Amino acid sequence: MSTDEWVALYDAAGRVIGSATRARMRAEGLWHAATAVLVRSGDGERVYVHRRTDTKDIYPGLHDCAAGGVVGAGEDPALAAARELAEEYGVVGAELTPVFTMPVELPPVRTHVFAYETRWDGPITPQESEIAEGWWMPIDELRTRLAGREWPFVPDGRLVMERWFALRG
Repeated sequence: MSTDEWVALYDAAGRVIGSATRARMRAEGLWHAATAVLVRSGDGERVYVHRRTDTKDIYPGLHDCAAGGVVGAGEDPALAAARELAEEYGVVGAELTPVFTMPVELPPVRTHVFAYETRWDGPITPQESEIAEGWWMPIDELRTRLAGREWPFVPDGRLVMERWFALRG
């Protein structure tokens, strides 16, 4: 990940309006898009959870349960999701199911999250530069931890998961 990387810029309504460097997007809090891929075990009962490295440019050291990242300039969100899943978890060839898209505004972060999920029982190889550690967690335990609010979890990921849980009933 480079601060010179070009990312897609979106407006508040979710339309692509141009591009900028990642550094400018972060510095100015510009609307952009990001992907979030929830990896569930084959039986659907567990989710792969990880702790971000302390060197991440946003929310360092916090927990997350999605592979994902910023959509590049000219990049389709579905392709960005597959790319991020391969980069962060080493998962290639998994079928991604779109779940929802939602705006998240947590200044300085303003993004449209394209959420996907997949089922995977194969190996996961966390990207050392982005993931400090990772493990499988039962979905009910994840729901309980997120409801408690004291678990250090990425704020945008918490909102995404609250929406995911609401859609599941």
